[in-house]
Amino acid sequence: MSADWLKQVARYVNRERMLDTAIKLVAVPSPTGDCGAVSDLLADMLLDDGFTIEREAASHPAAPAVLARHHASASGGCLQFNGHLDVVHLPFVPPTVEGNLLRGSGSCDMKGGVAVAIEALRVVRDSGLLEHGSLLLVAHDLHEAPWGLGEQLNELIRQGKHGDAVLLPEPLNGHLPIAGRGSATWKATVRRPGPAIHEVMRPLGEPSVIAAGAALALRLSRLAEELSSDRDPLAGQASVFIGQIHSGEIFNQYPQECWLEGTRRWLRVADRAQVKADFHSLLDEVAWQHGVAISCEWKHIRDPFHLDTDDAIVKAFQHSYTAMQGAPLASGPKLFVDDGNSFHGLAGVPTVTHGPRAGGQHTIEEWIDIDDMVRVATLYAATALGYLNQQAPV
Repeated sequence: MSADWLKQVARYVNRERMLDTAIKLVAVPSPTGDCGAVSDLLADMLLDDGFTIEREAASHPAAPAVLARHHASASGGCLQFNGHLDVVHLPFVPPTVEGNLLRGSGSCDMKGGVAVAIEALRVVRDSGLLEHGSLLLVAHDLHEAPWGLGEQLNELIRQGKHGDAVLLPEPLNGHLPIAGRGSATWKATVRRPGPAIHEVMRPLGEPSVIAAGAALALRLSRLAEELSSDRDPLAGQASVFIGQIHSGEIFNQYPQECWLEGTRRWLRVADRAQVKADFHSLLDEVAWQHGVAISCEWKHIRDPFHLDTDDAIVKAFQHSYTAMQGAPLASGPKLFVDDGNSFHGLAGVPTVTHGPRAGGQHTIEEWIDIDDMVRVATLYAATALGYLNQQAPV
């Protein structure tokens, strides 16, 4: 890619248009499971912009996903820009612009990224440089756990409504993530048969749910130590994590229930069923030892992730990145799970995660760097053109 050609792409990026798109998306509250209004807004926005739109319920009719397409005159491959419109369940913060930062709910994770992808789609169309193939933009709900488990996107993937490769503008840009762990959330509830009661009135021999919960926490700590030897040089190590322990309603109540909640992460797709079975066996063992019942709410989030650095989408991305930055982006781990795990695990679709500089994910202090949104929109458009124009027409 020549510098002149890159400049030709960059001059079609409209900073104010992209920022206006992001502000409009952020201004509509969209907690996970309730993205109907923002999805409708986006669909209308893209229709007004001249794009061909599809709405796909994909098992979530309350907020059908938005699919927008742009085709070259000649046939070829398909590159997908993918993003989620839902945000975590926290108090809504309306959009504000402070200098070079856009703030507000979802500005970082990831309505700002969706706006970047939309701008890149516009740039490819407006430039007229796409020779063959097509671009597909997909925006969906049900991403953020535990309120969603990726069900809508997973259904779209199972239906074959996806590209041959994907660019995903999540807020990660310090390295190119090429390996990551699978994950699940779990909530283990310890119960005894009797009612909650004043501590001085408790029956002798009645099991303690707090003691059993503490024993479970210790057993999971030992499991974490055991898992630490299961490592991947990039993805990291298998793990189990406890984030919450709760029991009782008052200091001198003998409680009936104690619950623990956390995550379990693993390295290989084939391990998923065994990981769950082993975890339940551990709970059964602790329950038997302490004379209590332990139930478990287990939610599979995503499978492990891998990206081949020799894949055509990676080469196109690195070629464009090098043209813009002077050197390719170093490879590294994917510490979190994102939709790329689903594309890889369900359909073997290569996915590059790279988004604008941003922060405050899963807090009420989200922000995104507007100038870096311009950079990534340019990078996405250049990557799309490089990838699709190098693919053989079909």
